[in-house]
Amino acid sequence: MTFVRNYTVWTAAGLEEQMLPVAQELDAAPTHGLQLWLGLAGVANDLRHEALLDRIVNTFKGHPGLGAWKGADEPAHAHVPPVGCIAVYKRLRALDPDHPVVIIEAPRGPGPTIRAPDVRLSAAAVRPYAAACDIHGIDIYPVSAPPGAHAGGPPVNTDISVVGDMTTIIARATQRKAIWTTLQIAWSGVLPPHPLVFPTLQQARFMAYDAIVAGARGLYFFGGHITQAMNAADKRSGWNWTYWKNVQRPLLVELTDAEHAPALVAPLAPFKITANADDMALSSRAAGGFLFLIAIRKSATLTGTVRFAGLPAGVTAGTVLAHPGNPPRQVTVTGGGFTDTSPFAPHNARVYRFRLP
Repeated sequence: MTFVRNYTVWTAAGLEEQMLPVAQELDAAPTHGLQLWLGLAGVANDLRHEALLDRIVNTFKGHPGLGAWKGADEPAHAHVPPVGCIAVYKRLRALDPDHPVVIIEAPRGPGPTIRAPDVRLSAAAVRPYAAACDIHGIDIYPVSAPPGAHAGGPPVNTDISVVGDMTTIIARATQRKAIWTTLQIAWSGVLPPHPLVFPTLQQARFMAYDAIVAGARGLYFFGGHITQAMNAADKRSGWNWTYWKNVQRPLLVELTDAEHAPALVAPLAPFKITANADDMALSSRAAGGFLFLIAIRKSATLTGTVRFAGLPAGVTAGTVLAHPGNPPRQVTVTGGGFTDTSPFAPHNARVYRFRLP
């Protein structure tokens, strides 16, 4: 964990009172190895409150606890005109060229009017906002009862693999590497009167890798602060530490360990690696003399062995990195291909590492 979000809704009347807790969080964050992703709600959609925007940015832009600004929230879904977001972005970068601006989209597209039903998200709907940010992203929380409600339900994919679908839309629309995906702890669709459900470790792990394979270079996790989703002990402490202990911490231990972290941050590799199963999604990366292959099974039902092809000549062996319940093991490569003899279960993810010749 390197970032924490502060989502202040700024007002001119309450500015002085609002600045104090933000300054306190900015002071505290570096002492925990963190930076703030600081929201600009109230001044992010256009320049009608330019003086207020200037005051906020000029006050905090030099603080070592600041990591990034959060621009307009879900602007495509909310029918926020792109021209206003772009104007805010240009003003922000003129005032502060050192911190990126992040815009996060909703997983549903806008209807013809604000009151019209949502439609399926499209790259065309979010593409105009790529010019209003340095980092473009999406939030998607598919674990609910019934499943997939956050994305709008059928005909949108209601399986947890919708995470990759939505991340792909943002990546294609944005055409840059700076993509963030916000993943689920809890959200309004699992609060009373809805059934309270959380992602399991297996689901959270798959969704993280699904986003990464689809192009995400940053992951956020939303909802640990929602009181209605906490048990009594967590309410007293102010955070969903139960979910952290059972799911989020084990996931982050894997993603940030010495074996996996190099694979997740490595540049994409110029090799066309393929699988003989249509439901497999792959991402090949190379760094430090190693080729990494991240492979996920997007199907919720299919299982079985998978053969991979397209590895560079000279690669003869590789390692399946350890993941929960599975120690590291070796695979043999011949003629640029290998078969993983351990059956690939539904919604499973594996990271392979090969030394390049």
